[in-house]
Amino acid sequence: MWKAFQRYRALPPESRALFHRAVFLLPWVTLSLRLRGFKKTQATLQNRLTSASLQDPRNQANAETVEHTCRMVAAGAHYGVVHPSCLPDSLTLWYLLQKQNVPATLRIGVSKSSQKFEAHAWVEHEGRALNQADDHHQHYAAFDNAFSDLSDEQL
Repeated sequence: MWKAFQRYRALPPESRALFHRAVFLLPWVTLSLRLRGFKKTQATLQNRLTSASLQDPRNQANAETVEHTCRMVAAGAHYGVVHPSCLPDSLTLWYLLQKQNVPATLRIGVSKSSQKFEAHAWVEHEGRALNQADDHHQHYAAFDNAFSDLSDEQL
């Protein structure tokens, strides 16, 4: 635990702030999904994305920003209060990337194998799955409609 604390203390202030946001958002999203459901949770996150923050010229999407955000969300899930499943983890990553003006897509897919039905969520950026180990998401048939592109009428 001491090494983890030392790594945390070595982070620049911007990284710590992103880690804190992830640690706060992950339990909130998990609880909101259980109490309010997917549509209302996503609508709340979508409403918090202001057009001003999305158009901020300081928020330039680049590979370093994407990888850094993925690492901070993964660290928040590992060291935080809850250990979320793929949906709260993906919603949190999607939201934090959108806040940084990074075009990201929330994807949900399903799979049925040996009479077992499974669902999985992940985030894509430029056609690449971000919060996945290898090609785990390819075992799932993704819905055609990207869930991050829902309009207010669809929510």
